[in-house]
Amino acid sequence: MFQGKGLFAKKSIKKGDSIFIERPLVAAQFLWNALYKYKACEFCLRALETAEENARRLSGNPGLSLPHPELCCVRPELHQACPQCQVMYCSSECRQAAADQYHRALCLGPSQEDPEHPINKLKDAWRSMHYPPETSSIMLMARMVALVKQAKDKAHWQKLFSHFCSRAANEEEEIAHKLLGEQFRVSYLHVVPAWFVPEGFRSLFALVGTNGQGIGTSSLSQWVHACDALELPAQQREHLDSFIDQLYKDIEKETGDFLNCEGSGLFMLQSSCNHSCIPNAEASFPDNNFLLHLSALNDINPGEEICISYLDCCQRDRSRHSRHKILRENYLFVCSCPKCVSQMDELDVTSEEEEEEEDEMTDV
Repeated sequence: MFQGKGLFAKKSIKKGDSIFIERPLVAAQFLWNALYKYKACEFCLRALETAEENARRLSGNPGLSLPHPELCCVRPELHQACPQCQVMYCSSECRQAAADQYHRALCLGPSQEDPEHPINKLKDAWRSMHYPPETSSIMLMARMVALVKQAKDKAHWQKLFSHFCSRAANEEEEIAHKLLGEQFRVSYLHVVPAWFVPEGFRSLFALVGTNGQGIGTSSLSQWVHACDALELPAQQREHLDSFIDQLYKDIEKETGDFLNCEGSGLFMLQSSCNHSCIPNAEASFPDNNFLLHLSALNDINPGEEICISYLDCCQRDRSRHSRHKILRENYLFVCSCPKCVSQMDELDVTSEEEEEEEDEMTDV
C-alpha cells in the first residue's frame, strides 16, 4: 500500500454499501475526449447527448432508435450556454457555479475558436504530447489557478489544495517530466509565462499527477441501467436484452472502448484512500456527473483501512513485478499490500521472459 494519509472505517460497513458521496473541488474534461465530440457539461461533466444521440454517434448508425426513450435522464431543454464563449452546461446552476468559481477568468469570449488564443495554443500543445487514453488535462490545472485567482478568500483554496498528497522536489520533477516532457514544459511556460515559476509549475503537476481521479459519465449507460431495472414479461425482456447486446457489439466495432465522456477531478476524501491490489472499496459515477460514489467491495470492520486500487482490473491481474512497475512509474511507490507481500514471500514464480513480455504490454 501507499502510505501517506489514510481512511479508516468508524463503523461496520456491509458489502455494496455506499461509504460516501463526494463532489470534487475542481474537475475538467479530457481535451481529446472533448475534441472527439463527447459532449459534457463544462462544470459537472454530465453527458449532454441523449442516450439515443449517444448510441447513434457511437454505433455510426444515424437512424438508430432506442426503445423506452423515456428512460433517458438527459434534459436538453435545461441546457445553457455561456453567453460570451458558448461553452455548454447542463443547467443554469452549473453555468452559474462555473462562473462563480473559475470561468470568468478562463472565458475566451469571441476567441473561443481562435487557434492563436493562448489558451487554445495551450490545449493544442497538451494534445500534441498526450494522446488517448488520457489520464489528465492541462485545463484541470488551469481551473485550479483560475479558482484561486477568482476567490475572495484565496488562502482558503490554497489551504484546501495543500491537503492533497505532496512530494519531495525530486519526485515532483519526475512526475512533472512524465506528464509533460521537456518540450511541452518549455511550450507551456512560453504560452502563459505569468502563471507559474518553474517550482510552482512542477508542484502543481505533481499534485494533479498524484491525486487526480478519473471521471466517466454516459447517458447511454444510465439508460441501460434503467432498462435493466424494468419489470417486463420474459419475451420482452429477452428482446430488449438482445437489442442492447447487439448495440454494444456495433459500438465496439465502430468506436472501440471509448464510450464515455471522460475527465478527472480532485476529491478530498477519495484522495485520502491508500492503494491496495486487493481493494475493499471502489469509486463510481452512477449519477452521470462528477459526483463520486465510494462503495464497499467487501464487508469492512470498524478500524479497518478503506483502500481502493490505483490499477484497473486488467492491471491487477498481472504479476507483482508488472504491477509494481506501473505503480513506480505513475505514483512513485512500491506496494506492500497483503497480495504483494504474499507473492514476494513466494519469490514470484514469473520468469524473466514473462516479466519482459509484461513490461512490453505495460508500455503499450
